[in-house]
Amino acid sequence: MTGLNIVLFEPEIPQNTGNIGRFSVATDSRLILAGKLGFSLDDKYVKRAGLDYWQHVRLETIDTLDGFFEKYPIGNHPYAFLSKFGTKNYTEIPHDNPNLMLIFGRETSGLPDSVQKKYAEHLYRIPTTGRVRSLNLSNAVALVGFDILRRREFAGLDANWMGPETGETYA
Repeated sequence: MTGLNIVLFEPEIPQNTGNIGRFSVATDSRLILAGKLGFSLDDKYVKRAGLDYWQHVRLETIDTLDGFFEKYPIGNHPYAFLSKFGTKNYTEIPHDNPNLMLIFGRETSGLPDSVQKKYAEHLYRIPTTGRVRSLNLSNAVALVGFDILRRREFAGLDANWMGPETGETYA
């Protein structure tokens, strides 16, 4: 089992999406952008944050969140929505299904209320002190994503990969 399915609902900040794209390449994950984007995918900030890896992102765009739900029904693709309103911690996300969809909301307003109500049993949270509204989106994706990959024993990832530019080991 390699990689993850990372879904961003209407991301607004290009730098976050660029960083998440780089994470996706590093972990052989698919990045799905659902709904209206708050920027162009040609934006220099997306590409700057994604560095020269952006061309390798396994990227899919879907026009609407309903379109995502139609293409990837919950029966075949278990959902895990990350929300500050979740009652379960992200460490409780079932990790063994390779079709798992990790779904993150907008940076400013999160997931729509209708989604949170309909999928309440699939809402997970990242514990914090409560002194901030939320964590940065790219930080949240990396934190949750690497926890899932760790529980999958980093299958498909090589911690001792040697960089082609320097020959140095990154372990």
